Amino acid sequence: MDPDRFVESVFGRPTRRPGDRWAFDYYLPSSMPTSLALSETTIFALSEADSALGLLNGLGRLIVDPEMLLGPFITREAVASSRIEGTKASLSDVMQAAATAGPANNDVAEVERYLAATRLGLERIEELPITQRLIKEVHATLMRGVRGEEKRPGELRSTPVWIGAADATPETARFVPPLPEDLPDLLSDWEHFVNAPSKLPILVRAALMHYQFETIHPFLDGNGRISRLLVGLFLIVENRLSRPFLYLSGYFETHRDEYYDRLQAVREKAEVEPYLQFFLTAVKKQAEDAVARAGKLIELREKYQDSVRLDRSLLSAIIPLIFRSPFITARQVQPALKVTPQGARNILLRAEERGWLASIGTAGRGGMTLWVAQEVFDVIAEPLGYR
Repeated sequence: MDPDRFVESVFGRPTRRPGDRWAFDYYLPSSMPTSLALSETTIFALSEADSALGLLNGLGRLIVDPEMLLGPFITREAVASSRIEGTKASLSDVMQAAATAGPANNDVAEVERYLAATRLGLERIEELPITQRLIKEVHATLMRGVRGEEKRPGELRSTPVWIGAADATPETARFVPPLPEDLPDLLSDWEHFVNAPSKLPILVRAALMHYQFETIHPFLDGNGRISRLLVGLFLIVENRLSRPFLYLSGYFETHRDEYYDRLQAVREKAEVEPYLQFFLTAVKKQAEDAVARAGKLIELREKYQDSVRLDRSLLSAIIPLIFRSPFITARQVQPALKVTPQGARNILLRAEERGWLASIGTAGRGGMTLWVAQEVFDVIAEPLGYR
């Protein structure tokens, strides 16, 4: 890491371990700020993001069946956040694997661990604040049984790390996070910032929380995924979201280079406002996309329900199932609707006759027939509506 590229600022400074002949330069973050002077441009971006997030939260509270959105939206976030780190699994890959419960390849398994980590985090914030204890539990779940498992899941790193090309050294790396001995004080300060009352706007706190966690880099692997997951948990804890409907990583993935550059510019040049504006734009764009996508799903569900309003069979009971996950098998339908295996197949065939489902072959253990609700999946998987 070239220390000449870094200015000393309220956010941190380049330094090296004193008295160590083998020492290398690294970045030592400062305590997190308790106040920031924001420009008109940033205040406008904050207002826009607040408004969009409020609409999304209001929609979530009004929907009769919020679980209809929760599964697809969390899966979108898991796929996008994992893809930022190089995972190649698609939304379809992950949803099909969940439906068939078959063996997952490495990429799908990593997304599945992200989903498990998210669910654990949502459970734990019901009883725990966002602290090291919670973060370690979530990290252990994220990394268990997948690539990187050897990198101490749930444990803070005890060795230095650096960010750069695969063959980078501390001297050639773009960024070297703080040393292991710095982590206890830095994480204690981070915890206080996250949990103590503050006059900073909540979305600004969320952005700074994310930046500082990425900069501290407390684990050997999985730091980016954990820090993005924490944004959603933080907004729920702060009552800005009732459920994790904001799939923020979609914007970060689409603008990956700018995302990394904005984080690095805070460290190198103390350019915090461009980073805040980027983060707030991500909140606005993703919240607007989620509201539009939810509207399409609700409209489609109502169309299906209207078409079977006079039908006395169990056909209507399959509608919630295919909206929560558009890939489905008879093995899933049977316990959900309390029918026999043949009864489940009959319901799926009737849904196919109406154009709701289409058989796409067999998969999983025992060669189960896999069905897709293509109209539903198309809405969930539709590309993001911005550049």
